[in-house]
Amino acid sequence: MPTTPIKLGDLSVGYIHSLADAVASHGLDPAPLLLQYGLDPLRLGEAGARLSIPRYMRLGHAAIQLTGDAALGLRMGRASRMTQAGLAGVTAAQAPTVREAARTLIRFTPLNQSNYRGQASLHEDARGAWLRFYSISPYNPYNRFVVDSVLAGWLQQLTTLCQMPISAERIDVEYAAPTYAEQYQALSSGPVTFGAEHNQLRLSLASLALRNPDHCPSTYKHLLILCEQELEQRTRTRSLRERITQLLGPLLNGGREPDLEEVAARLKLPTWTLRRKLADEGTQFRAILNDTRRDLAMAYIRDTELAFGEIAYLLGFASAEAFARAFKRWKGQTPGDYRRDSVRAL
Repeated sequence: MPTTPIKLGDLSVGYIHSLADAVASHGLDPAPLLLQYGLDPLRLGEAGARLSIPRYMRLGHAAIQLTGDAALGLRMGRASRMTQAGLAGVTAAQAPTVREAARTLIRFTPLNQSNYRGQASLHEDARGAWLRFYSISPYNPYNRFVVDSVLAGWLQQLTTLCQMPISAERIDVEYAAPTYAEQYQALSSGPVTFGAEHNQLRLSLASLALRNPDHCPSTYKHLLILCEQELEQRTRTRSLRERITQLLGPLLNGGREPDLEEVAARLKLPTWTLRRKLADEGTQFRAILNDTRRDLAMAYIRDTELAFGEIAYLLGFASAEAFARAFKRWKGQTPGDYRRDSVRAL
C-alpha cells in the first residue's frame, strides 16, 4: 500500500517572534537571519503560516551562532508571550487561574504545532502539577534550545497571566548539564536536575491557584468552544492505519520497537480486534511499522543533521548497522548515499 511521506512536524511562525526578540536583546538585527529562512514580514504575518521543525532547529542553531549565546533558548522563553501560540494562547490568556491556563495551553498545543515525537502533557496530583515537554533525544546543538525555550516560556507566560512572579518548585532536564546550567536556577526555587528522565517543571498548588485579573468568563468560554472545534477538525483521522502511524513516533525510541500488543493497549482495543480491523483495511501491523520507519528514516536523513547512529536510536533499531541494512532494503542505497543525493537535489 502506498504511503504519504511523513513530515517530522511543524510549528506556527508565531514562535519566531520570541527568537527574533532574543536576538535583538543582544543588540543585533534579526531580520537578515530570518530572511535567509524565508521569514520576511509578509510570511510572519500570514494566517496559519507554519515552519517545519527541522528548519526551526536550523534557524535556532544559526541564531545561537550569530549571538554567541548558548543559552539563547532561555532568552526566547523570557521573551515569549501567550499570543504567539495563536488561538490556544489567546484562549489561555483568558483562563481564570494559572491551573486552567496550563490546562488550556497543553490541551490545545496541536493547534499551533505538531511533532511526530510527541506532545506536551500536564500531570496533576494532590500537591501540584508537572508540565512536561516530550523527549527529543538524542540531544545536539540543534535541539537543546527548544527545551530551554519551552520550559522558560511556560513560566514566563503563566507569570504574565497572573501578573505575579512564578518560580518552579523543581525543574528536570533530560540532556547533560550545559555550560549555562546556572542560568536555569533563576527559574526555580528548588533543584534543577540535568540528565533527568523527563523535561519538566513542577508548580505548587499555591502557584496553580493564582488568579488572572483580566479573566472574562464569557470570552473564555467562547474561545474554548472555538479551540475545541479547531482541535476536532485538525485531529480527525481517516483510518486506523493513520491512528497507528501517529502513535508509533513517540513509541519508537532507544533501540526498541513497539509491538502489536502495546499499540492495541494504546488504542484501547483487544489485540485480536486490532489485527482483524487491520486485515479489513488490507494491511498488517508489521507493514505499518516498516512503512513508518522507512518514511521517518527518509525524513530524518533528508531534513536533519542527525548522525545515522542517532537516527537508528530514534527509530528503535538496536544498532546503526541494523538500521543501515534495513534502509538498504527499503531504498536500495545506503543512508549516506541517500543523504548525498538529497543534498544535490536541493
